[in-house]
Amino acid sequence: MSSTADKIKGTANEVAGKAKQGLGEATDNPRMKHEGDTQEVKGKGQQVVGDVKDGVKKAGNL
Repeated sequence: MSSTADKIKGTANEVAGKAKQGLGEATDNPRMKHEGDTQEVKGKGQQVVGDVKDGVKKAGNL
């Protein structure tokens, strides 16, 4: 997977996670809130993977 794809999926997971957190809070559903927290963290991790891939590409071009 390309670094851009990782970043896009990461952003999508972060947005979906935040939405789940908000829905969980609004409906007083701790499970939904926890799922949202987890998905947001997953998204942040995917973005880091994309950043690392970019760094490796740039280092290889030096």
